[in-house]
Amino acid sequence: MTALDLTGDAAAADRGPATRDETRGSSGERVTARDVVSAYVNLTKPRIIELLLVTTVPAMFLAARGVPPLTLVLLTMLGGCFAAASANVFNCVLDRDIDERMRRTRRRALPRHMVGPRAATVFGAVLGVAATLVLGYGVNWLSAGLALGANAFYVFVYTMLLKRRTPQNIVWGGIAGCFPPLIGWTAVTGHIALAPFVLFAIVFFWTPPHTWALAFRYRADYAAADVPMLPVVRSAPVVARQILVYSVVTVLVSLALWPVAQTGWLYPSVAGVAGLVFLVEAVQLHNRARAGLTDAALRPMRLFHWSNSYLALVFVAAAVDPLLR
Repeated sequence: MTALDLTGDAAAADRGPATRDETRGSSGERVTARDVVSAYVNLTKPRIIELLLVTTVPAMFLAARGVPPLTLVLLTMLGGCFAAASANVFNCVLDRDIDERMRRTRRRALPRHMVGPRAATVFGAVLGVAATLVLGYGVNWLSAGLALGANAFYVFVYTMLLKRRTPQNIVWGGIAGCFPPLIGWTAVTGHIALAPFVLFAIVFFWTPPHTWALAFRYRADYAAADVPMLPVVRSAPVVARQILVYSVVTVLVSLALWPVAQTGWLYPSVAGVAGLVFLVEAVQLHNRARAGLTDAALRPMRLFHWSNSYLALVFVAAAVDPLLR
C-alpha cells in the first residue's frame, strides 16, 4: 500500500530534498511519517466512530441486564471500530471531489493528496475484512453480518445513490448509523428482539435534526459542492419545522423503550429530562427561523451540540438502568 500520492510533485522538488523521514505531498508541503499516519487515522473519522460506540456498548449492557463479559465488549468494540472506519474511508474516497470544494473538509487527507485514492481504497478494504473476521470469529456471525450490511448501506445506498440526488439523503441514508445497537444486542444474545429495534429507531429519528442543524451552519459549503442537503434546497422555516417534528418523534420513541425493555425509573427519568431540553432547543431554533433571522443568528450549533449530549445521555441511561435493579 502506498503511503502517499506523489503524482505531480515536480514543483515540490524545486524546494530542496526532503530529509530521510520526510517526503512531500503533491501540494508541495513537507510530509513526515507522523503526518502520513495521522492522515490515515483521519480517513476513518474517529469522532464518528466514538458516536457509534456510544450506541453499541449500552445496548450490550441492556441486553445482558447487567455487565456483559469484558472480552466480548472489547471484541465488539474492536470489530465495530474497524467496520465504521472502513465505511468512513470508502466515503472519503467516493466524496473526495466534494471534500475539495467544501471549506470544512478541504484539509482532509485525500484533498491534500497525502493519501492516494487507490491506497485509501485498499486501506478501507483491509479494515472491512478485519471487522468481519473479528466480529465473526470473536463475537458471532450475525453481528458480523449486520456490520457488513451497515457498511454496504452507507457506501452504496447513502454515499453513491442518495447523497448527491435528494434532500432526503440523510433521512434514509442515516439508516446505516442505526445498526450499532443491533450489533451490540446480538453480540450478547445472538438474536434480534424488539428492544434493539427501539434503540435503532431512536438513532433513526435523531439523525435528521442532528445533521440538518450542522447543515444549517455549513449551508454555503454544501451549496458550493452541489450537495442537496435540506437547508440548501428549502427555506430556514421549513427546515426548522422538520427538525422540530423529528425531535418530537425522537423523544417519544426514546420513552417507548421504557415499557418495551422493562427498564426501571432511571431510564425514563433521564430520557424525559434530556428530551425536554432537546425539544426546547428545537422550538427555539424553529422560532428564530420563523422570525427570519440570519444564518448566524439562527445558532443551529446549539441544537447540534446538545443533540450529541442527548444521545449519549439516553444510551448511557439505558446501560446503567439494569445495574441498579
